[in-house]
Amino acid sequence: MVYVLTLALTDMVMTGCAFLLAYWVRRWIPWPDEAQEVRAWADYAGIVLIHVASILIVFIFSRLYRIDRMPSRIDEFYRIVASVTVATLVGVALSSLLFKNSALEIDYSRGMVLYGWVFTIVLSTVGRVTHAQIRAGLWQKGWGRDRVLIVGTSDVGLMIFHKIQSNPGMGYEVVGLVNANGQEPPGLPILGQAGDLAPLIAEHQVDEVIIALPEATHQEILMLISECERGKVTIKVFPDVFQYMAGQVSIGDLGGLPLLTVRDVALRGWRRIVKRLIDVTGAAFGLVFLSPLLLLMALLIKLDSHGPAFYPQERMGLDGRPFMMFKFRSMRTDAEASGPGWTVENDPRTTRLGRLIRRINVDEFPQLINVLLGEMSLVGPRPERPVWVNQYRRSIPRYMDRHWEKGGMTGWAQVNGLRGDTSIPERIKYDLWYIENWSLLLDIKILIRQLFNFFKSPNAY
Repeated sequence: MVYVLTLALTDMVMTGCAFLLAYWVRRWIPWPDEAQEVRAWADYAGIVLIHVASILIVFIFSRLYRIDRMPSRIDEFYRIVASVTVATLVGVALSSLLFKNSALEIDYSRGMVLYGWVFTIVLSTVGRVTHAQIRAGLWQKGWGRDRVLIVGTSDVGLMIFHKIQSNPGMGYEVVGLVNANGQEPPGLPILGQAGDLAPLIAEHQVDEVIIALPEATHQEILMLISECERGKVTIKVFPDVFQYMAGQVSIGDLGGLPLLTVRDVALRGWRRIVKRLIDVTGAAFGLVFLSPLLLLMALLIKLDSHGPAFYPQERMGLDGRPFMMFKFRSMRTDAEASGPGWTVENDPRTTRLGRLIRRINVDEFPQLINVLLGEMSLVGPRPERPVWVNQYRRSIPRYMDRHWEKGGMTGWAQVNGLRGDTSIPERIKYDLWYIENWSLLLDIKILIRQLFNFFKSPNAY
């Protein structure tokens, strides 16, 4: 609650500062037209209060005061822009309604409205980013953390446990795990069995319970939830495959008979045309802008080790069709003399320069050629080699569904850390979610996140 109140106070201060800045800029800059008589700052107090109130109310309805553990700054910025736009229109309407033909009526010009809109977006974003950094710092020091109990000690439970432990800025403190499937891995704080859930919650003052049992039946999940409800805690459940797919369910009919569409492909029709235009524009600009760097890298690779500068490798793309994907060569020419294999950390087959260019992702730049040729996209599921595709399609459900779209230079899985030697099933979940939820804003978000992650990819080796 303290974090929510301080966040609301931050928004109020930033909105007031934005309006004050807009007032002075309007006085100093004669744009979009010459400023008429501008009253004293104190005369605008009523309008400022209306705008601050409008911002707070719209932000509340936009759920911008829900504290996320690992927020997406890009998603939050989208929502801030939309919310500030609506709040500005509401504020202007209310100001005109309340002050028109009254002693408090003042000249509220279009220029001031425009400046106020821009400055409110900028300052609100800055204030929220600063607030989030301070909040994460306090969480890391143990202030205001929520005490979490994890139900389940299988791979999913361990994954959640290690995720929380490695991200103290999320604001969670794991008090322990509860055994619900007979597994007790050594070295973990196992507090008891699933039947002891209610007393464990009370004993350890648990704030939140995470049920990590995707293999459990619905009846078992309901029993666990009923135990948690006795302790009045927040309950979160890791979804199973059907629950994951159910997020894409839509209701239709067949001649009056109700049908559920379990999945649909969002990227088709005009959306596919728009995506292709973005790919061509981005690839052409990238090749021209990066051409000096590409030439330099090709020369350095030739000087560093024997062999060609480029390494074409067969990958499987749209509709399972193979194509040759271009990369800068980062390994010795005999790296796969004994057959294909995954690249691992400190791989002895990697050249000296290759380790560097893989670390900073420069080896991927030649794939802009594949994008320009239409074989790949800037954003999409990462294309795999046919040998791995033939292996995974038999063991991972819906694996081939990722070939509904072109492979991408980066994707939703990659910007979430799933690249290199990471879980293939987890990558598939992210790839399928991207395909079924594609939007232009999502592609822009992924590209922006990739730029921020450019020099810090932990699994790029």
